[in-house]
Amino acid sequence: MRMFPKLKGPQRTAAQAGGVVILMGSLAWASVPFYDWFCRVTGFGGATNVVEANQNEVLDQTITVRFDASLEKDMPWEFKPAQREMEIRIGETGLAFYEAHNPFDVPIAGQAAYNVTPYEAGGFFDKIECFCFTEQVLQPGETVMMPVSFFVDPAIVDDREGKYVHTITLSYTFYQIDLPETFEQAALTTPAQDAIELN
Repeated sequence: MRMFPKLKGPQRTAAQAGGVVILMGSLAWASVPFYDWFCRVTGFGGATNVVEANQNEVLDQTITVRFDASLEKDMPWEFKPAQREMEIRIGETGLAFYEAHNPFDVPIAGQAAYNVTPYEAGGFFDKIECFCFTEQVLQPGETVMMPVSFFVDPAIVDDREGKYVHTITLSYTFYQIDLPETFEQAALTTPAQDAIELN
């Protein structure tokens, strides 16, 4: 006894095509977090490590860290590094700042992604504090300074490729995201409404 009717040629082809679409969509959905995890673990693609504290020795050898900032298309903020570059000793904790400004008269939310070049340095660039992947909301006309605390792992000097790296560039790109519900509700409330509620 058949539980499902037998599909004819065109119907079978449509069902198979639908199954392929669902399978490919599922793989694409799963590949994003997997790729992010893979990059964080291996440093592939310039992904950095995130640590709670710097417990490394500090070497006499120095390295230059450059800072870059960009905005995704249609992101209306102004965004730039407070310093273009700094020279620090390998293993030493560095502190840099990025400046973000909302020039518009409405709140705007953003989130930053980052990468490190050259890619072989990604696994040795450790961040202690960072604003990336954290929701940021700037009020109308607001300017904020966002810190990045980091160090370069001394193991880089013993790495086959990393030992030839003398300059590392840390890049952040901000893109616009939806405002949190609390901010959306606050934006819908007018001063007149507030006065009515108070009375």
